[in-house]
Amino acid sequence: MSITAAVVGGGLGGLTAAAALHARGVDVHVYERGEALREQGVGMHLGPNGTRLLRRLGLGPRLAGAAVRPDALEVRAFHNGAQVAVQEMGEAWERQFRAPYLTVHRGDLHRMLAGLLPAARVHTGKELTGFREGPDGVLLEFADGSTAGADVLVGADGVHSAVRRAVAGEDAPVYSGNSALRGLVDTVDVPGLDPSRMYMFAGPTARMLCYPVSGGRQFTYVVVVPAAEGDAESWTSATDRADLDSVLAGWAPQVREVVAAAGEVRRWALYDRAPLERWSTRRTTLLGDAAHPMLPHHGQGANQAIEDGVALAICLEGADAGADGTAAALRRYESVRRPHTTRVQLGSRTGQPPGKEEKHSMANNNGNNINNAAANVNWILDNDVEANLNNNNADNNLNNVDRNNNLNNNAA
Repeated sequence: MSITAAVVGGGLGGLTAAAALHARGVDVHVYERGEALREQGVGMHLGPNGTRLLRRLGLGPRLAGAAVRPDALEVRAFHNGAQVAVQEMGEAWERQFRAPYLTVHRGDLHRMLAGLLPAARVHTGKELTGFREGPDGVLLEFADGSTAGADVLVGADGVHSAVRRAVAGEDAPVYSGNSALRGLVDTVDVPGLDPSRMYMFAGPTARMLCYPVSGGRQFTYVVVVPAAEGDAESWTSATDRADLDSVLAGWAPQVREVVAAAGEVRRWALYDRAPLERWSTRRTTLLGDAAHPMLPHHGQGANQAIEDGVALAICLEGADAGADGTAAALRRYESVRRPHTTRVQLGSRTGQPPGKEEKHSMANNNGNNINNAAANVNWILDNDVEANLNNNNADNNLNNVDRNNNLNNNAA
């Protein structure tokens, strides 16, 4: 009997999981609390570890039109814009990692993923209020009084996940001491920046990253700055453009072009949470921010959710619908993904892999360590979760991660 899956959350991770499951013949439905599918935010990075999986889902041509493959990352002096260092990317990285490094508007990618699913598989206005596991499956209960059943429940409902609380209990957000001011500007309004490149300006107390999206028609800017902890764990709070202007006063002419062109500015309080020791029950599991919310310093939040979604689909494909079958599939999924995402999550706190002695990322010292910093994330960009699973290398990968990180990663 074919397995059925219910994905709670219609964000990037949830839609990737649903699309990958649907492509493998699994009967999957997505339940989104919002009244419509939409993705808030600005731009994002798609590492080769994510783009190779999206290409296999059939999104290569659409990504080629909407995303940008940056030729290079330039580090520039914050006060005068002089070039300090350059990391070549583009074709060189595509050869090295067997897939391109892309920058894309989150909304564009969200629409692409939604387009991989039949409309009848996506249900909006469905806020999960509870669920019950039984011998024959999981019963989902929604705020509108409706219910739905499935063999497996996938919690892809973000950092405030109701499924996470039920599976792993309550936990507290961990504040990084920083927040990010971010938004979009049209490339025509910032002639000092080439829309085929990424830029970092590193100042004494803040740093700004600019990268092209929307086929090169816009830049996303992200300014990371120390900030007192606020009242909400939010990444969509509105702020005043005066805050951006104040933080970047006296910076390089190219930076001032961005400030002048900025419209709506959003503030993202940079929180993560401690890695979980358990993601799954016999019929329920987590993915993406519900499982491993992480800071943005490796640009891997969405990429790891994409990897989760594809890995979960591979593990559930062909699984028996009974509790023993779903439990075995979810154990395999967690045994592969939890050690890897824990390593990425902890490394994202500092911009370095756990255990490394380097004290600076490419944003520090005006970019003098840019090549070392790029090398430090090669292990992330090179990962091919689908090939690992299909080649039955999950146990070897798990053992390697355990040895490298000295973590207790045994699946619960």
